[in-house]
Amino acid sequence: MSNMEPLYQQRLKRYVTAMRNEKPDCVPIRPFVAEFTAKYAGYTCQQVTHDYKLAFEAACKCAADFDWDAVVPNMVYVWTGLTQTAGLKYYGVPGMDIPENTGFQYREPPEDDAFMKEDEYDLLAADPTGFLFNVWLPRISRYVCAQGDPVTYRNNLSFLKGGWPC
Repeated sequence: MSNMEPLYQQRLKRYVTAMRNEKPDCVPIRPFVAEFTAKYAGYTCQQVTHDYKLAFEAACKCAADFDWDAVVPNMVYVWTGLTQTAGLKYYGVPGMDIPENTGFQYREPPEDDAFMKEDEYDLLAADPTGFLFNVWLPRISRYVCAQGDPVTYRNNLSFLKGGWPC
């Protein structure tokens, strides 16, 4: 057993106890620090957003240096290839759509161009898959064709590439 093992077991017990709504020996520290981990480890947001190994390394460095009980290992990393392949309009990628040292951004369209309209909740409830595929997805993607529009090569490619596991 490594000399870190007792500390790990103590923190795991503390964290699990708190998650079960029981009383731990002290309040566990698990900050949501996202882009801070990148900056602290000497990376840009773009680097850790595109490379999960760097994101994990940055999270581990912060957890060790700040003596945290737990940390989300990939709080910044996002599969940006998928967001770009699918042409997602609601997502700003660091270093591509926004500056490299800016954390990823969710983008809201103007209210009259909303991805889901106020009067569409009944449609969503009646057929969630149909609504998301036929209405919502064409609104949030630059490439997915709306129902009734001619299907394009880029439409098909967005589904094909978006479904490939890496």
